[in-house]
Amino acid sequence: MESKTIDARGMACPMPVINTKKILEAMEKGAVTTLVDNEAAKDNVKALANSMGCGVEIEQEGNEYRVHITKKNVKMGSDDLVTGNIVLLISTSELGRGSAELGDILMKSFVFTLVESDKVPQTILFVNGGVYLTCADSTVLEHLINLRNRGVEILSCGTCLDYFNLKDKLAVGQVSNMYTIYEKMSAADKVISI
Repeated sequence: MESKTIDARGMACPMPVINTKKILEAMEKGAVTTLVDNEAAKDNVKALANSMGCGVEIEQEGNEYRVHITKKNVKMGSDDLVTGNIVLLISTSELGRGSAELGDILMKSFVFTLVESDKVPQTILFVNGGVYLTCADSTVLEHLINLRNRGVEILSCGTCLDYFNLKDKLAVGQVSNMYTIYEKMSAADKVISI
């Protein structure tokens, strides 16, 4: 039986999960042990394994964890990767409230996670302060370009770009208007707002 070890100690969220997911997806069956050094990473890797129908056992040694995952020969069908028409509405350049610095880190992590995910939204709408993310010097610009190249529609509110004097700095996607934004939202199977 194939067996691999991933050393994810010291890695920031979501890298332990993403690295484990890549290995699990590449193997038909086998075992993966992911080494992590914090409880959040341990819980996240365990949740990933459970969501993929794998067996999980955890060993703790001091402040480190060994997450042993066993994958059986079960393949997901292509329908499991279909999201339907999901629209993501982003209205700020930071994720969450409180620390602006932490909010910036969380937004980078969120957009990177979207890039690494099999399930991506059909459209991402950027309004208000969210339009900063689609402009030159954005910390997530490379990730948004990757999403656009995967077929994700990227639309930024033209009124918002004008308000912040950013229209000439738009670097990914297209300028949109409130009518189109409303149409995309009303036609969606699900709208996720952050």
